[in-house]
Amino acid sequence: MKIKKIESINVIPFIDIMLVLLAIVLTTATFIAKGSINVELPRASASPQALADPIEITLDRKGDVYLMHKKVSNETLLSELQSIPIDSTIVINGDKGMEYQFFVSTIDTLTAGGYTHLSIASMKDE
Repeated sequence: MKIKKIESINVIPFIDIMLVLLAIVLTTATFIAKGSINVELPRASASPQALADPIEITLDRKGDVYLMHKKVSNETLLSELQSIPIDSTIVINGDKGMEYQFFVSTIDTLTAGGYTHLSIASMKDE
């Protein structure tokens, strides 16, 4: 029996498998990494109305404020909102475990700046 000497390795099937795996990873990564802030919304019996392109302010459990997914302080919130028209609708996503005083302070800051079209996000009770 004669043994055949291997002079080269065919790597094309290996490259094909790696490209398929890369496509799967990139596809699933877009579903996983949304860049959203993790807050647990309070529940309400009324269904919230969908608003067209609202400005989102998120208040998390730790006391951090996010304007459109960008972290800001409660003191600089109004200066960050200067480019946004006063009649814009602002939706507040507040974690149900945050301090009530923190929520009231944020509402007070917004109304002092002239923003009166405020909405509070909640989850519908099922």
